[in-house]
Amino acid sequence: MRATSWLASSPPNVAIEIASHRVTVAALSVAGGTALITHQASETLPEGAVIPAASGVNIADAPQVAESLQRALDRAGLGSVRRASLVVPDSIARVSLLLLEQVPARPADLDLLIRLQLSKATPFPMAEAQVSHFTANTDGTITTIAAVVARRDVVAQYEAVAQAAGVHAGVVDLASLNVMNGVIGAGGAADGDWLLVHLASESTTLAILRGEQLMFYRHRAAVDEEPLRALVHQTAMYHEDRLGGSRFARVWLCGIGSGAEEARRQISGRLGVPVQSVDIRPAVGGADRMTASPEALDALAAPVGILIRERTAA
Repeated sequence: MRATSWLASSPPNVAIEIASHRVTVAALSVAGGTALITHQASETLPEGAVIPAASGVNIADAPQVAESLQRALDRAGLGSVRRASLVVPDSIARVSLLLLEQVPARPADLDLLIRLQLSKATPFPMAEAQVSHFTANTDGTITTIAAVVARRDVVAQYEAVAQAAGVHAGVVDLASLNVMNGVIGAGGAADGDWLLVHLASESTTLAILRGEQLMFYRHRAAVDEEPLRALVHQTAMYHEDRLGGSRFARVWLCGIGSGAEEARRQISGRLGVPVQSVDIRPAVGGADRMTASPEALDALAAPVGILIRERTAA
């Protein structure tokens, strides 16, 4: 799965993720067709330093976040890096699946059509928006485009943190989309339909994929106060009623760290399918040297996912 990034250029080999409670950095090299994580580090952020949202102030304590990022870069041996991919929280953007009977041949015409459709439901002027898109799936004559829209000033806040640490964000993308890339890169995409549940302190994202094709995407803020079990139930009903699915071939969970057991119990209790934690180690060499704690694997899932995606597409 490859998104058209908000900032398109040749892919960096370093990724930064800024989440609500931590910053993570990772570097990837490719030799002989094998990807290898060469550097990695995370730093915990104080509560309230980053408040992911679609509008308003997201980086509430910019000096603290920039300092934490610099420490992570230094600890990872990446203090001299000047360019990186940047992974940002799902909550800053809206992902819409747009069904098109005809896809314009010219990229400029497709961009215009996507912006026109998004403008009908986007609560701010499209002139203030950054938009990216990729082909989510195709079904006969229907092409589904996944369109990602965010306020430009919100994205700029995350870019500014990287810039304060001396790093230019060459690619910007959402966390959940790159956790999906991590699962696919690690060989976790089932032959049938599979479900990803991506949890953050501020939100829950659920996605249904058919092989490597994105069929369903749903994001809910924690303030909506919908229990995880209810969200999973609603997603399973959509899978059955609208996608003609039955039992998921696999269910993947990411983003909960040491609290995974309770989330796993709720999900498997509704679906009757074993729930596996996302583990990107099969996608990279040197996995035996990586920390296998739930927190460490959660932290690396999206940064490694975007690096795998960019290396594959390069």
